[in-house]
Amino acid sequence: MTKSKLPRALPPRLALVGNPNSGKTAVFNAMTGSRQKVANYAGVTVERKEGLFVSPAGTRVRVVDLPGTYSLRARSPDEEVTRDVVLGRMEGEETPDAIVFVADATNLRLNLRLALELKRLGRPIILALNMMDAAAKQGMAVDTAELSAELGMPVVSTIAIERGGIQSLLDQIDRTIQVAEVEGWSPVRAECGWSEPSSRDLRDYHHEVERILSRAVSTPARPHLATRRLDGILLHPATGLLILLTVLFLMFQAVFSWARLPMELINSGLTELTAWIGTAMDDGPLRSLIADGIIAGVGSVVIFLPQILVLFFFIQLLEDTGYMARAAFLLDKMMGGVGLHGRAFIPLLSSFACAVPGIMAARTIENRTDRIATIMIAPLMTCSARLPVYTLIIAAFVPDTTVWGGWAGLPGLVMFGLYAAGIISGLLVAFVMKRTVLKGAREPLLMQLPAYRLPHPRNVALGLYDRGKAFLMRAGTTIFALMVVMWFLGSFPGAPEGATEPAIRYSVAGAIGHALEPLLAPIGFNWQIALALVPGMAAREVAVGVLGTIYALSGSGDALRTSLATALTQSWSLPTALSLLAWYVFAPQCLATLGVVRRELNSRMWPAIMFVFLTSLAYGAAFITYRAAIAVLGS
Repeated sequence: MTKSKLPRALPPRLALVGNPNSGKTAVFNAMTGSRQKVANYAGVTVERKEGLFVSPAGTRVRVVDLPGTYSLRARSPDEEVTRDVVLGRMEGEETPDAIVFVADATNLRLNLRLALELKRLGRPIILALNMMDAAAKQGMAVDTAELSAELGMPVVSTIAIERGGIQSLLDQIDRTIQVAEVEGWSPVRAECGWSEPSSRDLRDYHHEVERILSRAVSTPARPHLATRRLDGILLHPATGLLILLTVLFLMFQAVFSWARLPMELINSGLTELTAWIGTAMDDGPLRSLIADGIIAGVGSVVIFLPQILVLFFFIQLLEDTGYMARAAFLLDKMMGGVGLHGRAFIPLLSSFACAVPGIMAARTIENRTDRIATIMIAPLMTCSARLPVYTLIIAAFVPDTTVWGGWAGLPGLVMFGLYAAGIISGLLVAFVMKRTVLKGAREPLLMQLPAYRLPHPRNVALGLYDRGKAFLMRAGTTIFALMVVMWFLGSFPGAPEGATEPAIRYSVAGAIGHALEPLLAPIGFNWQIALALVPGMAAREVAVGVLGTIYALSGSGDALRTSLATALTQSWSLPTALSLLAWYVFAPQCLATLGVVRRELNSRMWPAIMFVFLTSLAYGAAFITYRAAIAVLGS
């Protein structure tokens, strides 16, 4: 039957599909570089990544990187999005014209089942065998021609992390497009004649995969020796845990030592900019808005960008090397001791970046009580938004000295302790919840361990670029808007004639802060801290910007010229600083976190419980810390 030729108004659209850890995102990055956009799918909290590239033949091609899935028989929100997009069911999403299935060449037995499912859609499919270099090192040999004949689809080899490593894939995409242009792009029905595979279908797929592998792939009789030796060390209950703690300790030391120089350069630049504004503009509300509101507020947050990039650099290295999944196995027994499922490790680890994606990652936990327990403690993992607050207080009150004979810096050691306090607290909370309100049997951990591989600088750079861009966009939108509002509240109606105190004392912001101060006085917080906590509900790092604006508008001088840390040292006592650190270990979560808990659990009760419980926990911890510090150190 001849296909009808249809004119194309837009460039062809490809969908990248594959199992988790197949290198699919590395292929996407190699195709699109920085020409990619990240958003969310309409109506859901699943991330959407789409980009554009020009093929070797000069054809503009759109490509969407879909969430990893093991089957179109979706069992999680991420897998449902992938299924609905490839089937054309996703509202507001175009049905892809063709599919590029990215498979881990070292684990074809698991990957090819999904390839057989996709074949039933009747759409052009290209199978990209990724990580072929790792397969070769393990002694595997893949006959791509035989595999292509067995599957009935083009098969190409790729090494996405190498320059030119996807050239064969790009050439095949051109050939697929040329055939479709000659024969005509076929209109694709929404369902494509697809029905969810039954258990019998899945067994048939398994038998078919075994048959194909026996004809097209030869594997060594024994697993790769280097992988076994590394796993023997990294997964050992004693040495493995010691290595993990060492890696985490070094990471937090690097957050301070590596970021010091760029932070000083940013601070110098902001100081010079503030000085230039002071000389170039006449004294008045506009100069105050720019210098005391925008630069002092937003600048107080932006200065911590280097530390956030260092933190994400280490997290991405651990992910790209394949160590993250092994850390989950290593900690499975410990997490099982407090009643958590082993899969909870990945969501909790993601929460160190931000609790929102961490909570979303809990979808992979099928048992509802295990999932709720993981979600409820995710905000106790120290997210990157707390990093500016921690760094500010540590810089102001912790001496920049070394301990243990110069092997470790005291600021980094304190930071490590704060992260450890969050982790231990989360485990204790989970222990109590799983033995009271969330009782249930614990399920064993089953997880595919990815192959070890060296991180590629390009992928690491793109990941850091995305994180840095997201942080600066947040600083340029949410934080900027809140700083303008805070400056206005802190500047008007202004001080009466003959007033001796700073003008902010007589402002709307000053009135709000002093109204809240009695509630927080038992834990040592002054009115400035009380005021900073309110907009901090929008985003935790906003509290630093608010303090920068408050002290810039107060009598303590220009916060950026003297540094905000110096202003805090002059205004706060050490017990107050320690109390605020304790508060932020258990800090009430931001509004975005509460919103995603509401969507993920489809309940208003659990976000309310989370807010009340963590607020109470934070207040109690701050109270104990403040009173203990006064008893030991004095006021």
